[in-house]
Amino acid sequence: MTVIQKATFVGLMEEEKPKGIAILGSSGSIGTQALEVIEAHADKFVVEVLTVNRNSKLLIEQAKKFKPNAVVIADESKFKEVKDALWEDDIKVYAGSEALSQVVEMKEIDVVLTALVGYAGLKPTLAAINAGKSIALANKETLVVAGEIVTQLAREKGVNIYPVDSEHSAIFQCLAGEFHNKIEKIYLTASGGPFRGKTIDDLKSVTKAQALKHPNWEMGAKITIDSASLMNKGLEVIEAKWLFALETAQIDVIVHPQSIIHSIVQFEDGSMKAQMGLPDMKLPIQYAIAYPNRIHSDFPRFNFMDYSNLTFEQPDRKTFKNLDLAYTALDRKGNTACVLNAANEVSVQAFLEDKIKFLDIADINQLTMENVDFVAKPSYEDYVQTDKLARIRAEELVLSI
Repeated sequence: MTVIQKATFVGLMEEEKPKGIAILGSSGSIGTQALEVIEAHADKFVVEVLTVNRNSKLLIEQAKKFKPNAVVIADESKFKEVKDALWEDDIKVYAGSEALSQVVEMKEIDVVLTALVGYAGLKPTLAAINAGKSIALANKETLVVAGEIVTQLAREKGVNIYPVDSEHSAIFQCLAGEFHNKIEKIYLTASGGPFRGKTIDDLKSVTKAQALKHPNWEMGAKITIDSASLMNKGLEVIEAKWLFALETAQIDVIVHPQSIIHSIVQFEDGSMKAQMGLPDMKLPIQYAIAYPNRIHSDFPRFNFMDYSNLTFEQPDRKTFKNLDLAYTALDRKGNTACVLNAANEVSVQAFLEDKIKFLDIADINQLTMENVDFVAKPSYEDYVQTDKLARIRAEELVLSI
């Protein structure tokens, strides 16, 4: 059983009121692209809530353009700036991280797009599920950290979680009309990132600028580094387990440098279905917030003649050991994935701040996993404590390098 419940189909000829959308993290790559999708379909979507961490200038600009019901600036020091700028626009302004978990309860909201970076997405996502809102999930860390709690709550509340990650959206699209059929295996595709084919010796001297140059996708800094280290694919493996109720052995990763086939489902009769398209995050964003309908887009179309050679290869798990760490976390269960996620957020930030080298990221992640107490059946409070302790340990390791 997946956390995507059986949806009620809405006839294409029926008049539908625009869906109210809350975007948690509207200043990031996913958030800004979601606003492009909404702007292109103003008859189908209306922005109800926008939130950012500290980019007050962009929040003000977005709010004046899209006229949401409310906005949240997590950085409380910027509350007055935002409030003063929007006081004539009849837009409610809130500040602080707690406000993120409160605004998602507004009755006007139909879908909450969670595009926050990292662990910060967990609490507001749980609040949105508790309020009965459909979730368009771009924050994979929510399921990595506390997948069991999140999916159980979604089932209890009858809430659908629609994946926004391109790979999981691909799996979801392949399962349309197939929910009664047993999945034998799924294949999550990976581009291989900017360092595909590099050896450990090659990676000893790579720079931040090199790691931030993804060959196919335009993404934020954190996820781009995760892609370069294959941690992003590891986190996606864990996310897939919870989204589609799979066992570890049912989830495989293959490197597909062209990023045209976004993922594959193999059924128990041996048949395989793949979802294909040009690498453009606006497509899975649109699919998630418009579901169950496909709606017209002006996105560039794929042409087979432009890609006469689609290739596949095994990931190099010895060189890029973050992928193996993710599989290890899945096998150990409990709070292990929470530890891994916290360590990775600390180590990636340290790399972005030039405090450690690229290969140190995986070493810190592994050592943190080995040095934080294991909790077999964690509660929400256990996850909060685990995240805190793992970050402390990872920060100590950063300082020791």
